Amino acid sequence: MRVIAGKARSLKLKVPQGEGTRPTADRIKETLFNILQGDIPGCVFVDLFAGSGGVGIEALSRGAKYAWFVENSREAISCIQTNLTFTRLAENATLLKGDVFSALSMIREKEADIVFIDPPYQAGVEQELFGALSRMSWVSENTLLILEAEVHRSTDFLEGSGFEVVREKKYKTNKHVFIRRVCL
Repeated sequence: MRVIAGKARSLKLKVPQGEGTRPTADRIKETLFNILQGDIPGCVFVDLFAGSGGVGIEALSRGAKYAWFVENSREAISCIQTNLTFTRLAENATLLKGDVFSALSMIREKEADIVFIDPPYQAGVEQELFGALSRMSWVSENTLLILEAEVHRSTDFLEGSGFEVVREKKYKTNKHVFIRRVCL
């Protein structure tokens, strides 16, 4: 796994061993950032269930102003710390170590521009997570939330949540669902 573009281009990232994380493949990450290219410079990026930190680091490398990483696996936390130091992007990042639900209230931003959400596919936390995100003041109508999920995963859990799907990008086995808060 590597950084695709920007200040840290071509640098290889450390990835946690085992089945506990699923690093976003370089090809899929490149497609995602091609979609987001106009939104990244100067943005505040939040990487939930960050794993190796590869997606948030890609955002920083491409010009994000700041990134928040949330992870609870000790090995993944070590990888994120190593990767941030190696890419020289640590000064523009905060790593919150612990459960995503507990960490959401620790994010100190007026507004996040992009929130990348990549939970374990079988965990089934999406409905509860979007309920929690709906209560965060830093998630506004301007915030773009991107859920990485299995390609056949339904987004019915968003009904009545105050969020709506604005776009889907499907790949072979997974997809990115682009979501925004409904304007009231």
